[in-house]
Amino acid sequence: MKPITEMELPTLPVEQPAFGADPMPYVEAARPQHPWLARFSAGYIVHGYQAHKDLLVQDDHLQPGLGGIVEFYGLQGTHWARFMEEMVVGQSGPTHARLRASVAQAFTPRRANMARPLMRQVISRLLDEWAPKGAFDFAAFAADFPVAVICGLLGVPAETIPSIRSALELQIASLTLDHAKIPAFLAGHEALWNFADGLVNEREEQGSTEDDGLLDALIASKNAGQLDDTELRFMLMVLLVAGYDTSKNLLTLTVHMLLERPQMWARCAQEPTFCAQVIEEMLRHSTIATFYRTVVRDFTYDGVGFTKGAMVVFATPLAGRDPAAYPDPMRFNPEREQVNRHVAFGRGAHICLGMFIARAQLEEGLHLIAQRLTQPRAAGPVTWRPFLAAWGLRELPIAFTPAMAHDALP
Repeated sequence: MKPITEMELPTLPVEQPAFGADPMPYVEAARPQHPWLARFSAGYIVHGYQAHKDLLVQDDHLQPGLGGIVEFYGLQGTHWARFMEEMVVGQSGPTHARLRASVAQAFTPRRANMARPLMRQVISRLLDEWAPKGAFDFAAFAADFPVAVICGLLGVPAETIPSIRSALELQIASLTLDHAKIPAFLAGHEALWNFADGLVNEREEQGSTEDDGLLDALIASKNAGQLDDTELRFMLMVLLVAGYDTSKNLLTLTVHMLLERPQMWARCAQEPTFCAQVIEEMLRHSTIATFYRTVVRDFTYDGVGFTKGAMVVFATPLAGRDPAAYPDPMRFNPEREQVNRHVAFGRGAHICLGMFIARAQLEEGLHLIAQRLTQPRAAGPVTWRPFLAAWGLRELPIAFTPAMAHDALP
């Protein structure tokens, strides 16, 4: 066993735009030196599939590393730092279990399926507005879909979202480890906090308006002593950020993949079950999230001695491209035999709470989009987001032949 600090590891330039645009040349060059581990400027990157499976469940050694991000920026003591350290995804043990339990019933498979009519309603409304254009930036279109679904689940008017869209973008940007973004994401955090605080205060003043709305359920959890006032607002902020930036990025990546696969696009318009296969393969091939952990005690794994205090980033978008786990991993094949389950939603106690909602809205969205936007094609160059945080396409210009709602398949 060799301490990680003394190992000769390759370096992955994950902060550079070129890596975000195409990480694979760098990863393939790094694998011969070490098959699943590399350095980056702030710590270490795990990119192998098996290491993801094994390490993401070791909460006794690896805890959510958002406190390490706070230290990276030197922003200890700020309200943003408190959010990063105290929100549900930054917790572990009994506190994490308590916070997660306060919303868990809203994110079961049953609840996700109950929300499918809402999802179809939202995407249909957006398509009625956007499809007649014949061309648009799909990333901009997709930005309004998942967060409108979350607003519906919360019982919050979706019309309020445009006013804080930049704040939602900036909160995610804090995970890119770019010091130049500090003023922007601090301002974004303040705007997001004020928005959540206003929503809670308004709902508490007027009383429940949605018998089954998630915001009312959160307020009820607070009144029952499961959450305090700050935890309630932090939970609402987490739900809004997650609902805004993750599913829309994956949906945009999926459309980008299918532009060169017109037969698959046509099948998505006709077969909801095929849409589900496409989404699962996309989660394997090009998922978007990276997970941050901090080593809280020394331990050894696969000959590597992890040392206390190290920041470890799990590059989940790369785990599904590991040739040791998936034959011909860069080939996009929705009918691929599922020998190894992808790790797009993480593993263990911190597995993504919203994964059933995410799957459902991606499947419903893709099915109706493929019906209404026929013969889609690229209409300009794409631009990429930074690899760290929520990876994906910043811009995806497309053109297509619109189909009216009454022309769409049932």
